[in-house]
Amino acid sequence: MPQPATRARPIGCPGYSETLPRAPESAGTARRLVRVACAVWGLEQLAEDGALIVSELVANAAQHARSPHIRVTITRIEVAKVRIGVVDRSTRLPVPRESNIEEESGRGLALVGELATEWGADPLPWGKRVWAELHGKE
Repeated sequence: MPQPATRARPIGCPGYSETLPRAPESAGTARRLVRVACAVWGLEQLAEDGALIVSELVANAAQHARSPHIRVTITRIEVAKVRIGVVDRSTRLPVPRESNIEEESGRGLALVGELATEWGADPLPWGKRVWAELHGKE
């Protein structure tokens, strides 16, 4: 099966965004979008951590969101600072939880917290934006 093409669309400050189906398979497209954005900005050192982060955020949205689509955004907020976000229509904010080693899920936000410089969630009138920032070397 052919892979969907990643089409970057400029937004506001330097950034890319893509509307994707609310499905675990969308993580692959989201990872490519993060890698493309980091390469364009000369921030390749952030690409792999960014790809892992966006995979976890997309997986959470695929599991908990209510609408058929999610929006992935990658924004360059400073010279060497990137913010990755996933927007969905669920107003329920993510809550990190402790999981034990035998559990198959529940560790995604812990991984995001380990990789990101900071992360959070912004409530929106119709849903939320979960985001994580990565800081590179200037």
